[in-house]
Amino acid sequence: MNRVVITGVGIYSCIGKNIDEVRQSLYQGRSGIIFDPVRKEMGFRSALIGMVDEPVLKGILDRRSRAGMAEEAEYAYLSTLEALKMAGIDQDFIDRNEIGILFGNDSSARATVETTDILRAKKDTTLIGSGYVFQSMNSTVTMNLATIFKLRGVNFSVSGACASGSHAIGLAYLLIKQGLQKHVICGGAQEVNPYTFASFDALGAFSVRENEPQKASRPFDRNRDGLVPSGGAATVILESYEEAVKRGATILGEIIGYGFSSNGDHISQPNVDGPVRSLQMAMRDAGIEVRDVDYINAHATSTPIGDANEAKAICSVFGERSLPVTSTKSMTGHECWMAGASEIVYSTLMMRDNFVAPNINLEHPDEDSAKLFIPDKTLERNIDVYLSNSFGFGGTNSSLIVKRV
Repeated sequence: MNRVVITGVGIYSCIGKNIDEVRQSLYQGRSGIIFDPVRKEMGFRSALIGMVDEPVLKGILDRRSRAGMAEEAEYAYLSTLEALKMAGIDQDFIDRNEIGILFGNDSSARATVETTDILRAKKDTTLIGSGYVFQSMNSTVTMNLATIFKLRGVNFSVSGACASGSHAIGLAYLLIKQGLQKHVICGGAQEVNPYTFASFDALGAFSVRENEPQKASRPFDRNRDGLVPSGGAATVILESYEEAVKRGATILGEIIGYGFSSNGDHISQPNVDGPVRSLQMAMRDAGIEVRDVDYINAHATSTPIGDANEAKAICSVFGERSLPVTSTKSMTGHECWMAGASEIVYSTLMMRDNFVAPNINLEHPDEDSAKLFIPDKTLERNIDVYLSNSFGFGGTNSSLIVKRV
């Protein structure tokens, strides 16, 4: 079995459009949540969003390449450029090696809505335009990036709700570990346009603390009233340890454990048993003890049931107040399909720079959260091993463990 290492990361999120900006926001506990008046005018119950600007790729990519890219593919293109640069992988290396791509993505709503609008208005499919078919597919990220970068390895998208990005990294880890691939570009991407979040808003899942947007995302806090949606893209470059050493790459961390499970329960309400089994599987795969984990980046999205059940699951496996646990979603909001990948990026930056980002807006922990050590201020802390949780609708769970090399 091959060892699997991280040699590059890239990010495009509401707390920064690159690694340096994001690192600063994490360290300072800076929120990226805003109030969007456009959503209010459209009839949203909550107009809160972790907004990211759509990139201007004209002059960077040719028109044909841009035509088939949904917004999340554009975000992923930029995060991937950054990750490849950090990893020291250029187009010549890609052309000489079989490199794969796996991305988590579970919607491409805007292109679907716009296609339907054109058809209804014009009654003529020939007026829809060829780019929409590639924009509207969930695989818009992988199909576009594989074409742009001329990738010749594994190529598909992972659709696992809010665990999509984490599962994509986990699957890439397994492929490299088993020797089926040597290099994989992986991550997650999430569109932020209103169409993708309208049905979530209809469920009443979002916080309505609109008068103080930056305090609305409150993981583990007793007074949390729902999540805040967000998006962007995160890219992680995975390689076999042998290949990374051979080409002299800087190693940011080693993935040592991947756990997964299904709750087999309610479609939208999480339970405790599923996450516990995911955590236990990741720990078994990593071959480590509870005392070896230095930090947990929790899934905690700021929903009443979800946060409480995750706190119970963490306590079940790790015990009470045994190690720092924070949710970076307190700053970013819930980045949905991207979250499992972005939180690997965030946690890797913390491990690299020896700090734990705060769980902001934690004023009154609830009964379950009070059993955990959840710092609300930045900790200067050495992290040799971290664990990242990602859970999603339908009861899909993913846990990844990364150690310093």
